[in-house]
Amino acid sequence: MTIPVALDRAHAHWNAGQAVQAEQLCLRVLAAWPGQSDALHLLGLIAHAYGNLDLAISHLREACKVPGAPAIYFSNLAEMCRQKGLLSEGEAAAQRAVELDPTLVAGWNNLGILLQEAGKMEQSLACLERVVALKPDWADAHNNLGNTWRRLGRLDHAEVHYRHALALNPSYAIAHSNLAFLLCSKGHYDDAAAEARFAIDLDPSLADAYLNLAEVELSRRRTDAVLATLNALHAFAPQHPQGLVARARALTQFGRIDEALEFARQAVALAPHHAEAHNVLGQALQSQGRIDEALSAFETAAGLPGTVAEEALISRAHLLMEAGRKEEALAGFERALATFPGSVRALASRAHVKTFEADDADIVAMEAVLAETEGRPLPERIDAHFALGKAYLDTGDAQRAFHHFDSGNRQKRASITYDATATAGWMKRIAETLTPERLAGFQGAGAPSDLPVFVIGMPRSGTTLIEQIVSSHPQVTGGGELSVLRSVIEGRGAFPDSIGTMTRDDAAHLGHAYLARVNPLALGRLRLVDKMPANFFYTGLIPAILPGARIIHCRRDPVDTCLSCYTRQFGGEQPFTFDQAELGAFYRSYEGLMAHLRDVLPAERFIEVDYESVVDDLEGEARRLIAFLGLPWDDACLNFHENRRVVRTASVDQVRQPIYKTSRGRGRQYADHLGPLLSALGVDIQ
Repeated sequence: MTIPVALDRAHAHWNAGQAVQAEQLCLRVLAAWPGQSDALHLLGLIAHAYGNLDLAISHLREACKVPGAPAIYFSNLAEMCRQKGLLSEGEAAAQRAVELDPTLVAGWNNLGILLQEAGKMEQSLACLERVVALKPDWADAHNNLGNTWRRLGRLDHAEVHYRHALALNPSYAIAHSNLAFLLCSKGHYDDAAAEARFAIDLDPSLADAYLNLAEVELSRRRTDAVLATLNALHAFAPQHPQGLVARARALTQFGRIDEALEFARQAVALAPHHAEAHNVLGQALQSQGRIDEALSAFETAAGLPGTVAEEALISRAHLLMEAGRKEEALAGFERALATFPGSVRALASRAHVKTFEADDADIVAMEAVLAETEGRPLPERIDAHFALGKAYLDTGDAQRAFHHFDSGNRQKRASITYDATATAGWMKRIAETLTPERLAGFQGAGAPSDLPVFVIGMPRSGTTLIEQIVSSHPQVTGGGELSVLRSVIEGRGAFPDSIGTMTRDDAAHLGHAYLARVNPLALGRLRLVDKMPANFFYTGLIPAILPGARIIHCRRDPVDTCLSCYTRQFGGEQPFTFDQAELGAFYRSYEGLMAHLRDVLPAERFIEVDYESVVDDLEGEARRLIAFLGLPWDDACLNFHENRRVVRTASVDQVRQPIYKTSRGRGRQYADHLGPLLSALGVDIQ
């Protein structure tokens, strides 16, 4: 058998789906003619089909070294390098392919996708528009072009091409999946979920469809649905790097940081050149307060090819701000904007750490974003509204400020599921369940420990300030906003219904479970502050499971508190803040629950502190708090703004400053814009 005949037969077997026979013939060719490029190329395709990407790339590299290797070999090498995350090598191979054959549609297509994933969007656009021109009825071409338009932030153009691809091929699962991602970006979550599920029905092994469905459910904050979707992906692709990244990101948002860190490290180990893996690793490390490691991970992510560099640079700047390194943080935002001019996320993030003047260029840039059509992703538009609201308050233009706050809150509220009536009923049930008689049954139970200090209250009520003051004491560690108490209590069953069957042994188990998770955070100090404001929901159960814990309830003027909530876009889950009437109703329910808890909590373990009193008499209130913690006084508590610990809340900038009084009584200044809130609160401001 001659070599040409052997190669013809090998290709015939390959085309007939007989990979084993094709492989054997290729090996016979290479035994007779080492380095024969056609045999190497086909062996590369076979290895790829078997899932051995490293071997496939190795064969194709050798095939492309042979003088006269055709363009398609370089094109196929480019695609396999892309799949491996070797974007630079893939781009070079694709460039060589189109140089050899400028009419090779597959070459231009692969180059366009590689440029897209490397973040070179304008170049990608030119390549993929050329593909559409060469082959206008190819659904893949329109789908790929849609991806580039989406990453350029032009969702309107992207949707046109996705829908064109589906018109050409209604069963095109990848295009349905991409359309799902786009619809999620626009806040159309029901339609997005439907498209993602349809893509999965069409192709149950399409990993991206599961990832996009998980993203939809994460946006809707449906924890169980997110994890169920990622579990379904894990069942058939347990080592899919992006699946591990998605799980790490979700677990970070859910406060399950140890698990998140484990999955992030797995992703980095499997795909060391995967920028998103390093970025999500940085986020998990950031949540643990491991500043230097997190900065390093973000720096690595920003330096790798891909589209995640913008997010990584912004995350890095945020972390520097949390660490109290304001000048470095501002330089970090400048770096992000220099690398990604006009980045809405960078502009909006920087807005909260600067004071605006009327002619600020950032205002002009963000107004221009909102003047565009609906092509921008919904999160970017919401970010711009909140940032502009803050900017116009700085410049004294309250009318424009509240136009943007109202718009941003309205768009955010429309994108989430929140039942104000059910929430009010839930808080009422908590009070009805936690009776003095029931709590008396747990007297002497629980896990004894003087370590935990819970700082609770409404968001923006001064909880961060109080934590910063007490954690400046050398025997106190500030743990930040921990989700451990909620996780432990809700892990036993739906709260407060689960209390009805709780035994004294159960109470001890819950207390020990909490301590096991927070003890490492205390760093050997006598007290650990758990500053999760929403722990007020679970506060009534704390004496039963942690009888030695201390509870500090922060209070602030209701209007000032709610105004501060309404004008700040929270990173976490605060669904009641996006509508003034719902916000006011939530506050009234919170007041009712705290009035009940005030009567049932042990007086020696419960203290209340008013934000206004701290502003008026910092030393007096600080001394009262330190005495309540059972610790000797330390003057460091008066210099809380010099505490360099990581602060991960919306108040990160404020607690780096000495006490100031400008935010006191602020709500009354904007009463004309707060009608629904004041009505819900039952407050009449003349």
